[in-house]
Amino acid sequence: MNAPVEGKNVADAGREGRRDWPRESRLVRRAEFDAVYREGRRRSGGNFVIFARKNGLERGRFGMSVKKALGTAVVRNRIRRRVREILRLHRQEIATGWDIVIHPGRATATMKFTQLEAELLGLLPRQKRETQ
Repeated sequence: MNAPVEGKNVADAGREGRRDWPRESRLVRRAEFDAVYREGRRRSGGNFVIFARKNGLERGRFGMSVKKALGTAVVRNRIRRRVREILRLHRQEIATGWDIVIHPGRATATMKFTQLEAELLGLLPRQKRETQ
């Protein structure tokens, strides 16, 4: 068992090197989703529809809606895993301060991962690069 890091909460001691997606970075309540749909902007690509709304926080929050029409539970879970992995890998590039709801399309379960990644990242708000 790992020893706690001094000055850190025991539960957070092993998180520094991890790239997980904590609960505070997710949209979980229906009211949060509804606010994004009602007040946000819609962007769509070939396989995704993205709804984005400024949230006034220092972090971005994400939600996903995968319809039953996209396939069986196995297929829908594969879609969710693939989208979450893209968000996890590119977390530093995605702009903070936005609530984003992602609606994937049917082809996201079978597309090549690199194509899927490029399309989704093209729709998401990006961090502004600092000029030095």
